[in-house]
Amino acid sequence: MAKTKGNRIQVILECTEHKASGQAGTSRYITTKNKKNTPDRMEIKKFNPILKKMTVHKEIK
Repeated sequence: MAKTKGNRIQVILECTEHKASGQAGTSRYITTKNKKNTPDRMEIKKFNPILKKMTVHKEIK
């Protein structure tokens, strides 16, 4: 998956609304999470610079 440092792993967050809009490009963020505390996939509201608004970004593989 990604680099590990103890229980923390690196994850990629991708915009969900961007794919549906049909515009070129993608909005992705790289962050870390503690796999022991949050075993499920993350879902965070982040800013999408292409759509120029806050959108939901979900963790991808």
